[in-house]
Amino acid sequence: MPNTKKINNALISVFNKNGLQNILEKLHQGGVNFYSTGGTQEYIESLHYPCQSVESLTGYPSILGGRVKTLHPKVFGGILNRRDNENDKLQIAQYEIPEIDLVIVDLYPFQETAASGADEQEIIEKIDIGGISLIRAAAKNFNDVVIVASKEQYAPLESLLSENGAQSTLEERKWFAKEAFAVTSAYDTAIFNYFDNGGGSRFRFAEDNAKILRYGENPHQNGIFYGKFEALFEQLQGKEISYNNLLDIEAAVALISEFDELTFAVLKHNNACGIASRPTVKEAWQAALAGDPVSAYGGILICNASIDREAAEAINGLFFEVIIAPDYDTNALEILMQKKNRIILIQKADVQSKLQFRSLLNGVLAQDRDVSIQTENDLETATLKSPDKREIADLLFANKIVKHTKSNAIVLAKNKQLCAGGTGQTSRVDALKQAIEKARSFEFNLEGAVMASDAYFPFPDCVEIAGNEGITAVIQPGGSKRDNESIEYCNTHNMAMVMTGIRHFKH
Repeated sequence: MPNTKKINNALISVFNKNGLQNILEKLHQGGVNFYSTGGTQEYIESLHYPCQSVESLTGYPSILGGRVKTLHPKVFGGILNRRDNENDKLQIAQYEIPEIDLVIVDLYPFQETAASGADEQEIIEKIDIGGISLIRAAAKNFNDVVIVASKEQYAPLESLLSENGAQSTLEERKWFAKEAFAVTSAYDTAIFNYFDNGGGSRFRFAEDNAKILRYGENPHQNGIFYGKFEALFEQLQGKEISYNNLLDIEAAVALISEFDELTFAVLKHNNACGIASRPTVKEAWQAALAGDPVSAYGGILICNASIDREAAEAINGLFFEVIIAPDYDTNALEILMQKKNRIILIQKADVQSKLQFRSLLNGVLAQDRDVSIQTENDLETATLKSPDKREIADLLFANKIVKHTKSNAIVLAKNKQLCAGGTGQTSRVDALKQAIEKARSFEFNLEGAVMASDAYFPFPDCVEIAGNEGITAVIQPGGSKRDNESIEYCNTHNMAMVMTGIRHFKH
């Protein structure tokens, strides 16, 4: 094999020892000498393999409570010396430094500790110094050294040893070096983000869990997802999740998170085409489907309550791509799993990220997530007439939906049911007209319905159109220089208008 090099000496210093035993056995069989520290040395010796301590190599003990163990020229000289460099050879011989051909490191779990809610002192102690330095040194000298930088590379190393014995090719060493720098960059990114704490002063992102998708938004585009989908969802069955599925799933979980009472939603192309709050899952499903049974075909279904048999029987007649719920009754699953391509997800956790990102113009936009939720206490009545109790409930319901609808957006709702929405229009009037036409097509009676707008009305035209349809209450952020014109129209036509002071653009 080209540029094959024998592994004679290995330095092993790991936090996670699971999966290490077979590797040690193969290395020992290949005649490899072990150097190690602390708990790793104890583990190696517990398997009855000889292991020399780093302290005996360097002549210095571990100090500062273990903060300094491997940071010594005899360690880093053994890793960084260039085997084809005569000056390096002379110095290695002069100082009696053994050449290290393999370094196995698994870093302190900084990210896990930070996420656990530990106090700052404990988190800081999990910033690995010696380990990260060993990784960088060994990866830099990939021409001569194999570097295994995390437990994720234990399996590839074991495969290498099974195939080649205790030796490696330049191509293999370079691959491990690439993986090592992925580890160090992700580790340093996590530490920076902890200290930055969402400050947004700089943008750093690193993610190792890349999932190659079937394709991107369209079949001629490649698609990759960087993230931990499995931390949020358990997939019970169905085909491989696609790029467009992921976009819809994100929109669905963001929308349903707004609702405390039992709610069912149907989404298509990231917008709700049906949503309703009802006492039972079946009733919520039926009311949501009535919002737009045409668009629901091939859509994404989501509920914030466990799916029971009665609901599953009602849902089963529709073709849909994905269904998401916190749980499913056993007999409900038997019904829903009849069609094998359906993606059935259990949502295990909420999306916790504080920031949203979007790439554009060879750069990245970042912003805080829109987590503002308006309550009755946030509503300022701008008209002579105040909304009644039922209208207030519908206004808050509609406002949650319009927040998650592409701008320009209008939502019409009645009795906690989406009657129709106008989405992604270049004019708010067009959005309202689209919503009215859609509501009529599905035979909704808009008498007594409410209207929500994601932004203010620059002219009174929208409230005039809404009033002519029998809509009795409006919710909007306010803030236009001509708010008074919309308010005056409502006052003269016995309509109620409330303002929130919060705009919900979604582009």
